[in-house]
Amino acid sequence: MKARLYEFRADDAFAFARHVGIEAKPHNGELFFKTCPYCKPRPTKGNTQTFSISLQTGQFKCLRASCGVSGNMITLSRDFDFSLGNEADEYYRPRRQYRKLKTPKEPIRPKEPAVKYLESRGIPAEIAHRYEITTQTDHDNVLVFPFYDEHGNLQFVKYRKTDYDREKNKNKEWCERGCRPILFGMKQCSDDHGRLVITEGQLDSLSVAAAGIENAVSVPNGAKGMTWVPYCYDWVSSFSEIVIFGDCEKGHITLLEDVSRRFPGKIRHVREEDYQGCKDANELLQKCGAGAVRRAVENAVLVPVQRVLPLADVETVNIYQLPKLKTGITELDRMLYGGLPFGMVCLISGKRGDGKSTLASQIMGNAVDQGYVTFAYSGELPNYLYKSWFDFQIAGRNHIIENKTDFGTPDRFLTRKNQELINAWYREKAYIYDSRIIESDEKEDLLRTIRKAVMQYGVKVVLVDNLMTAMYIDERPGTDKYDWQGRFVRELAAIAVQFDILILLVAHRRKNAFGGDANDEVSGSGDITNLAGITLGYDRGTKDEVEKGLMLEDQRKLIVAKNRLFGKTNTAGFILSYDEKSKRIYGKRDDVNRRFGWETEYEPAGGFEYADMEIPFD
Repeated sequence: MKARLYEFRADDAFAFARHVGIEAKPHNGELFFKTCPYCKPRPTKGNTQTFSISLQTGQFKCLRASCGVSGNMITLSRDFDFSLGNEADEYYRPRRQYRKLKTPKEPIRPKEPAVKYLESRGIPAEIAHRYEITTQTDHDNVLVFPFYDEHGNLQFVKYRKTDYDREKNKNKEWCERGCRPILFGMKQCSDDHGRLVITEGQLDSLSVAAAGIENAVSVPNGAKGMTWVPYCYDWVSSFSEIVIFGDCEKGHITLLEDVSRRFPGKIRHVREEDYQGCKDANELLQKCGAGAVRRAVENAVLVPVQRVLPLADVETVNIYQLPKLKTGITELDRMLYGGLPFGMVCLISGKRGDGKSTLASQIMGNAVDQGYVTFAYSGELPNYLYKSWFDFQIAGRNHIIENKTDFGTPDRFLTRKNQELINAWYREKAYIYDSRIIESDEKEDLLRTIRKAVMQYGVKVVLVDNLMTAMYIDERPGTDKYDWQGRFVRELAAIAVQFDILILLVAHRRKNAFGGDANDEVSGSGDITNLAGITLGYDRGTKDEVEKGLMLEDQRKLIVAKNRLFGKTNTAGFILSYDEKSKRIYGKRDDVNRRFGWETEYEPAGGFEYADMEIPFD
């Protein structure tokens, strides 16, 4: 187990005993359980005290011959849904329940049509047998690629039509529904953990293997599908060097950018000239032979870490057409030429209780609706309350059921079916910092957690709500409060630039602020607003504005006080209303009842069709 993620504590063993509800007693440095939680034998003589956990190492075992299970605390965490703390959970526990496929007892024997097709692509029969490539039962034109994990367990199955016709066929490739996405070829890799070659397609990884290169794998669902990362992160990280052999399209190598962000410091890539005008490894194999493929891998170069470059070499971009996150506030998005730009910190300031957290939560919901993975830290709300608020915003007032209590107050809730649909919709797209860990003596480094979440889960939008509570988590003893504020926000800004993500930072106004410049009224160090790319102020109307009928008491004013990208600000502000039932904020050009993606059918990541089909070896 990795010390940087989880270090065993004896208290965890006792906590696990309480979690499974089994009597346990320590003896000679081990915690003995009355019964084994795996085999659950009758507590008769000879069947008790067979399961124990070492209080020094966290290793466990069952001495019953018919059971014999063994492992460590991470194994128990996975098998019994037992929490080891936020950081360890996010790395080691599964994010969802996947279908368990039956692993063949014997290696799959490739059928002749599969062998012949691969040979037509330059891939010899020996490779077909090593990787167990076959064709589907009764469909010789459908290749079957079994994905085994590093332990040899079947986790994922993908299909490919060998006679694909764009006009006649809907899909060239598809995969089995509900399977865990992992890398193809993990089982066939050696144990030396030296160099790992990652390709986009299965035929490409087979081509690399055909060239005599060990440790060649391919992603399960295309260049843009990074769903495999959480489940292969530790295994991939164990290799000393990673070579990206993606598709070369107009000078751009697919996979390189996304994989480099998640596994920094050890990435090499095939040079463009070594593709020799070919699109991928398989085309290079067919046109130039195995030697060309092997040389391409051997000549792979490190991804450069550059600090100085000629200004003329800086890419010319149209800043008005940069990718942006639509906030859902039409007037704001229009003013910002499409929304909040990535690669910077957006500061949302306001007085306590004015609704800035609600605004930030709604922006996060819009991010999920646009397909971005999000991560939220909520320092003032427990996780269940943040989720409840967020779910109401996603659902909309038309799906919120409202009853009256005996006291005449509203009781609002979602139907179980709609809650399940919403959960399924944003699963693996919305993550939250586990605030429960704050209650213990063990403090997590929030900045480090954000970095890991971005690298491992592909997070694109981060919410830090709010600055003061976040700083307490990453507190540096002996550091001046204002100095640490500046350093904290500076680090957030660096993360935003490094990973090209958007960070929403919520901060309180000073108690003596009176609605002037939002850049000057944020509580704390002046570096906070200096480092932000965009500063938004969100406040109630002044007493004078309410009395004159310019604003209602339940309305808010959204001010753009700083706009580094375009320079355009709006200190007059936009008047926004608030719907109590749905917790939604909206302007005069917005539809408060707009529908989010959970109400409509959405396509799986990577553009693949999922199907329930006969697996010939299942």
